[in-house]
Amino acid sequence: MSDPIVALAPGVYRIGTLGNFINSFVFAEPDGSITLVDCGLKSAPATIVRGLAAIGKHPEDVRRIVLTHAHDDHLGGAAEMISTAGLTGAAIHEDDAPFARTGTVPPRDASTTAGRLLARLPDRTYAPFAVNEVLTDGQVLDVAGGLRVVHTPGHTPGHISLLHESSGVLITGDSIFNMASRMSWALSAFCTSYEQSKATAARLGDLDFTVAAFTHGPEIRNKARERIRSFLTKRRALP
Repeated sequence: MSDPIVALAPGVYRIGTLGNFINSFVFAEPDGSITLVDCGLKSAPATIVRGLAAIGKHPEDVRRIVLTHAHDDHLGGAAEMISTAGLTGAAIHEDDAPFARTGTVPPRDASTTAGRLLARLPDRTYAPFAVNEVLTDGQVLDVAGGLRVVHTPGHTPGHISLLHESSGVLITGDSIFNMASRMSWALSAFCTSYEQSKATAARLGDLDFTVAAFTHGPEIRNKARERIRSFLTKRRALP
């Protein structure tokens, strides 16, 4: 059995809620409290709880939940985790907050064939939940010494990446996938604007980080910034 939780840096962890196909992240505070980033699918909370237990933590230690965007593989388990932790809600970018409150997903990109086909199918839904904090670009959250919000819209209107400057860990969200340790764009069918998603990913190349963590796929520790920038350059997102 794979490790239920993987250390990325001191006090920063990845929990694979479906192998490393879908990841959540944990930031531990000196006072013992936890910030959880993303909650996976509806079935993910049990795996998240098991991951927390592996580092001696409990759901009650979760004092804040931050969500990268309003897709059910990232916040399908949010309502349950909020309830289990005894919280009043979760934090999400202001442009995705209306979807979280109604348990719906943002519209698909009608300019792509895949997006038009997917739009014909019933939308995947999830349990709605309260949003107790709306996030904005450039905001530095009081999380483990500072967690910077980087608005990278396109995958959804309010999609964000997160930079933990003190540890050098970057969470790309769905701006860039790393499935099977191979970087790629998110599938166009699931984007609100596929072209915008690719364009805003260029912001990641300007950040300073040493570990690239992906919500889909394993992290990159060796020359992470150089490899992200190389990917962006080859895909013409960077000059």
